[in-house]
Parts: sequence; structure tokens; C-alpha cells
Amino acid sequence: MKKSMKTLLFAALTAAALSGCSSNKTPGSAADSTGNQTYTIGIGQFAEHGSLDNCREGFLKGLQEEGIEEGKNLTVMYENAQADGGTASQIINNFITKKADLICAIATPMAQAAYSGAKKKDIPVIFTAVTDPVAAALAKEDGTPVGKITGTSDKLPVEKQLEMIRTILPDAKTIGILYSTSEINSEAAIKEYKAAAAEYGFEIVEGPVTAAADIPLAADNILTKVDCLNNLTDNTVVSSLPMILDKAAKKNIPVFGSEIEQVKIGCLAAMGLDYVDLGMQTGKMAAKVLKGESNADELNFEIIKDAAFYGNAEAAKKLGITLPKNLADSAAEIFTDITR
Repeated sequence: MKKSMKTLLFAALTAAALSGCSSNKTPGSAADSTGNQTYTIGIGQFAEHGSLDNCREGFLKGLQEEGIEEGKNLTVMYENAQADGGTASQIINNFITKKADLICAIATPMAQAAYSGAKKKDIPVIFTAVTDPVAAALAKEDGTPVGKITGTSDKLPVEKQLEMIRTILPDAKTIGILYSTSEINSEAAIKEYKAAAAEYGFEIVEGPVTAAADIPLAADNILTKVDCLNNLTDNTVVSSLPMILDKAAKKNIPVFGSEIEQVKIGCLAAMGLDYVDLGMQTGKMAAKVLKGESNADELNFEIIKDAAFYGNAEAAKKLGITLPKNLADSAAEIFTDITR
């Protein structure tokens, strides 16, 4: 009997030891019935508009290129906050409750909510479409992470944008910019535009709003004061961009965008980013973290550096403007219609 008990005890200890050894895998990940790694991630998107949708599409493409594919070894939970900060926090809490291995946060308010919630549970966060991670307290001045959070910035090429506007509108003096006072990325962009505007002979006229409901009145007001509007990647404002474009069109005032999707729906032009590419870059960073090749707190945030010219020929025609040949010839794409 004593021998039998010793045998059972030895077997139990051996099983426990083997179990401990088998748990040495990427933190939070699991394995399927064949022993292959599987992953569950939460994608939280702050608002519903084309550029952020493109980020999400690119993010999944970037993961796929690294061998992590939805329906094969990846389960994706996706939720959209519809530009509401409280909803963003609820989304993150849901991902945490469902034990996501990693959270992808699209846009600054979502990234801030994700880091605030996920750091308590040691869940890595990878952000994208965050204009100024330092100002948003998501990175240190030298670009290093503040914790298990990193990702990609969609920092605007401000001087290239101003140079483009001057080329297209040689006589313009004032540029209006609508922005949400609750978005840190927009505050940072406004400061940069104001600092650089004088060099190109412009004055920046600000149109601050606190909520989407303020935008119609703010747009009516600012359109009486400016020669053109310049749109940022402000989530609140972008969500109302079709309405802003309609109001500007009635006054024959050009609206410049900051990325490809805004030009597609009627902005005259942009020196902008391709948000699918930005998302793909982010997805590749996330793959490194999921595979255990790097920790999120070891990766500096990255900036997509290549801005390209996008123009809308139909918008130009309606405004009675001819896009300069040097810009048109160098364009990544010229759209011939307005798609909404």
C-alpha cells in the first residue's frame, strides 16, 4: 500500500512538472488541437469613417502576412465606439473580460482608453492612427513606450500640406481648421500648423468644437472668414465631413483633406497618407508581440514617412480650379468622381 501511494504521488508530481513546462509559450496565447499557436485579439475603433476602416483592414493584412490569419489561427473581436469616450472604455473592459491576448486601438481616444484599462491586466496594446503619441501620454519624448503599448503614428506632413495649398491657391491668405477640443492629436496638429503657416503666407483661423452637434454652426461661422478649409484627422470632424463639404461647396470654398479617403469623398486634394499601409505596418508590429519576438514595451512607436499627393478632378472642376501640372504629374492618384 505504501509503495502504491508513493507511485501515485510521483506520478502526480511528474504530471504537474510537465504541465508547467508546457505553459512556456507566448503569454496569453493558446494552442489548438494540433499544438499550433492560436490568438485572440480585440480591435477597438474610435469612430466610423474611411481612414480608420482602412487602418483596421491594413492591420489584419499585416498580421496575415506574418502568418496570423483570422479564421485559421486568429479570433478577432471588433467593436466601434462611434466617437464616444465612455463607450471606448466599455469596449476595452469587454476585451479584458474576454481575455484578449492583445488589443489593437485605432485612433487616439481609443488608445488612451486601452492603455488605461489594459495595463492593470498586463495586456499589450498596439495603437494606430495616433497623431502625437507623446502628447497623448502614450510614449516618452524619445519615442520609447510608457508601458506595454506601442504602435504607429499618422503624424501629418504639415509643411508639405501648406506648400501644396499655396501651389494650388496662390492668392489665398486664410486657412480654416475645424477641430475637436477633446482630441489631443488635433490640439497638437493645430499648434504645428500655426507655427508653420506664416512661412507660407497663411493665417490659421481656428474652429474649435466640443461635440459633433457643434459642427454645423461652427462650419457656417468659419466659412465666412476663410479662403479655404484644411481638414485634420480629427475623428469627430471627419465623421461630419460630408456635411462640411456640402456647406463649403455652396460658398465655392475649397476643402483640403489629410488622407486618401477624404479626397475620395470630395476634398480637393491632400498631401496624405495611405491608411491601409499604416495599418499593415501596425499589424506587423503586433505580430512580433503575439509571437513573443518582442514585448510591446521594447518597441518604439513608428511613423509612416511617405506622404503622397492625392487630388480629386471632379471637386476641382466644381470649384473652377485646375490642379497644377507638377502636382498632378506626381500624384499617387487622381480621382475623377466624388464617392460618398
